[in-house]
Amino acid sequence: MARKKKSSGGGGPGAPLWMATYGDMVTLVLCFFVLLYSFSTIDATKFKSMAESMSNAFNVVTGGAAPSTDSNEVIRIDEPSQRETVPSDSSQTENSNKILALVQEAIKADNLGDEIHVELNERGIQVSISEQLLFQEGSAKLQPTAQRVLYKIGNVLTPLPNEIAVEGHTDSGVPENSIYGDNWGLSSARAASVTSYLNEPVGVPASRLRAVGYAASAPIVPNRSEREMRLNRRVDIMVLSLHNLQH
Repeated sequence: MARKKKSSGGGGPGAPLWMATYGDMVTLVLCFFVLLYSFSTIDATKFKSMAESMSNAFNVVTGGAAPSTDSNEVIRIDEPSQRETVPSDSSQTENSNKILALVQEAIKADNLGDEIHVELNERGIQVSISEQLLFQEGSAKLQPTAQRVLYKIGNVLTPLPNEIAVEGHTDSGVPENSIYGDNWGLSSARAASVTSYLNEPVGVPASRLRAVGYAASAPIVPNRSEREMRLNRRVDIMVLSLHNLQH
């Protein structure tokens, strides 16, 4: 009888099973490096062309702008169009004159022409109120008459979009009978007092208000006599023009 040959134990013909996994891994690594090489040698011209095509497809202009219906105009997305937010000079002048007339009408009935001066200047509408109407000497507490006048003026200003600067002024003399050490403290306290009243109870939003004390640094006349010093002791309510705020 012929003897059977013993099995060699090689698992059958062909490569071992672990070679298949190894081959797959080598193939994946090769693909990875080919992909990296393709990125490193990208055609800049073709890439720019592709980016522009994508931008046009999604209606986006490079740099954060969007195309306008007017081919000669580009409107920035990240900032408002000046054509929409800044009124023309003629429109601003007309609006300012209307506000000026309303403020003058509000104070007309009280016959306070000597204590309140209203004018239109390059900054906006300026309402200058004398110290004598607003406060007692050396004080920053509003008098009852002042509260009534400020309430009328504030009702005109509350609906407006304009920012309002309340500016306190003094003469060049040293404040007497005052808890404030100097004119800077007194003028700042008076501006803050008027600002606080315009905010509450009048209702002008706090975001539109600011208070500034100028002491004797911005006189309207020289401080040479008691009459001139009296004119310089005042609080100015500045209704700032929208044109100045944009610039």
